[in-house]
Amino acid sequence: MNQVQALAERTIAAPVDRVRAAVADYREVRPRILTAHYSEYEVRSGGTGAGTVVHWRFQATSKRVRDCLLDVSELSSGALVESDRNSTLVTTWTVEGNATTSTVRVATTWEGANGVKGFFERLFAPAGLKRVHDEQLAKLAAEL
Repeated sequence: MNQVQALAERTIAAPVDRVRAAVADYREVRPRILTAHYSEYEVRSGGTGAGTVVHWRFQATSKRVRDCLLDVSELSSGALVESDRNSTLVTTWTVEGNATTSTVRVATTWEGANGVKGFFERLFAPAGLKRVHDEQLAKLAAEL
């Protein structure tokens, strides 16, 4: 198996509880921090944290579009995990901090292709997705 991973992290000058609530808000906050790579965003059930089901289309490149239907769960640490029903894509949002500052980490993993295609996917896809995550985190910081 060829697991691919993209990571991004940002420190935000806001209390950890406020940042966690914003990250868990799929109805109001999440749509506002999406980048131009996302379309057809729709909360299908829930809307806050675990139990939410959300749909979007993600356009990584001009030719590569992924239709995502994600189930949101929560780890005992409070991290939110978005698992795509249509693929092996899993994104984990972790928020740690205190009453004044929070660190948000976004980690996305998936099973990549094999062979030459897989080599290039592992080489280029993480950096591209990191840029998308960095943009989302900047929008989250501005939101808060």
